[in-house]
Amino acid sequence: MISRNFVIFALLAGLSGCDQINQKLGLEDPAAKEARLEPEAKAVGSACRHSGRAIEDCYAIYVWLPKAGIYAGWREMDEYMRENKIETIVPQLPPAEPPGTKKKKKPEKPAEPAAESENAKEPKAEATPEAAKGSDKH
Repeated sequence: MISRNFVIFALLAGLSGCDQINQKLGLEDPAAKEARLEPEAKAVGSACRHSGRAIEDCYAIYVWLPKAGIYAGWREMDEYMRENKIETIVPQLPPAEPPGTKKKKKPEKPAEPAAESENAKEPKAEATPEAAKGSDKH
């Protein structure tokens, strides 16, 4: 018969491993995830306001970040810019892509120089079967 202490120990050991299992499976508590992303969302919202982007554009571009954090950062930067009479800065780079999206690969250019590619298009006399027959008749 199994002792009660063993059963209790087994249950506690199984429950303590849930966090580790969830972490290995990539599962995360929604509240913990939002708390982790909140500072990043505030920074993004602040940067959006500084660059002159509308709050709706920030929401559309950064859909993976919590809207509350984006709004808080945007609002704080708006107040700061108004108090200190700071002008907006036009962004020089396109907005970031969401995590998990793959970048489109550009087609690779041939490494051959133009002169070699022209020669490759012209058939060589030795390579054709007629040329091989003609060389035997000499």
